[in-house]
Amino acid sequence: MAKNFVDYVKIHCRSGRGGSGSAHLRREKYNAKGGPDGGDGGRGGHVILKGNENMWTLLHFKYQKHVKAGHGVNGSKDLSTGKMGEDKVLEVPLGTVAKDAETGETLFEITQHGEERILLEGGRGGLGNAHFKSSTNQTPRYAQPGEDEKEAWRILELKVLADVGLVGFPNAGKSTLLSVVSAAKPEIANYPFTTLVPNLGIVSYRDYRSFIMADIPGIIEGAHEGKGLGLRFLRHIERNSVLLFMVPADTDDINKEYEILLNELRQYNPELMDKQRLLAITKSDMLDEELMNEIKKELPDLPHVFISSVAQTGIVELKDMLWNAINRE
Repeated sequence: MAKNFVDYVKIHCRSGRGGSGSAHLRREKYNAKGGPDGGDGGRGGHVILKGNENMWTLLHFKYQKHVKAGHGVNGSKDLSTGKMGEDKVLEVPLGTVAKDAETGETLFEITQHGEERILLEGGRGGLGNAHFKSSTNQTPRYAQPGEDEKEAWRILELKVLADVGLVGFPNAGKSTLLSVVSAAKPEIANYPFTTLVPNLGIVSYRDYRSFIMADIPGIIEGAHEGKGLGLRFLRHIERNSVLLFMVPADTDDINKEYEILLNELRQYNPELMDKQRLLAITKSDMLDEELMNEIKKELPDLPHVFISSVAQTGIVELKDMLWNAINRE
């Protein structure tokens, strides 16, 4: 999956040129000096993004760096409007953000299936000479040219859409949890940075309900400054409605580790502080009741649960806690 997950691409777009209006004058057997009957030129093709809920990566743009829409056709006699240039429609996963590559400005975001937004507008078609007829100029012999095509570089960024985002340092047990509660099969090993791309899993809940959980690659201290692969991963956290912080039970100072994680998110985007936060103490199969009670005294003030993905303890309690958080008004 890692090779197939692409969440950032830069593409060169060219829209279509507008067709020119026609300056045709009507010439008939019995009417040698007919009036203007030139039609309008057709609009140039747009470059359009369209949301597709069945896609999860921008991989297909890796081999399609240049996108061209069709040109509009010129107008013709008998007030015939030229054919519009063919739009180029690019399908993208939900959560795709379009940006201007030169200015970095965010243009729009695709969040709905079937939603269409214009990434680059085609040139307008020129008006035919029939538009310019007046009482003082009965036979205008000119028409408007079509607008030129536009060219621009655009950046497409994908922010994973999920109900719950897992936040933690590398090796905090995020991938293991996802593999236990869903059918996702993330790569798991006992070393940092096993997860290099976000993994999504559908978590089954009671009465055939479900929610989506994203295992977001581990944060390291300084991620908001772009250390490691930080910024690339942090943008995925923006899209999760509930953040589940995961800290291993054998951490020297759980409170401190939570604060470091929280600070990385705060530095990256202060709005992330408005999201609901929950805490899971992972790998807690090594704790007895006495140790748990000692740790509880030191925990930050937010809903928490002790879990072990390997021993599968605390998982039901965790799902209940997550479900309630997702559905809280």
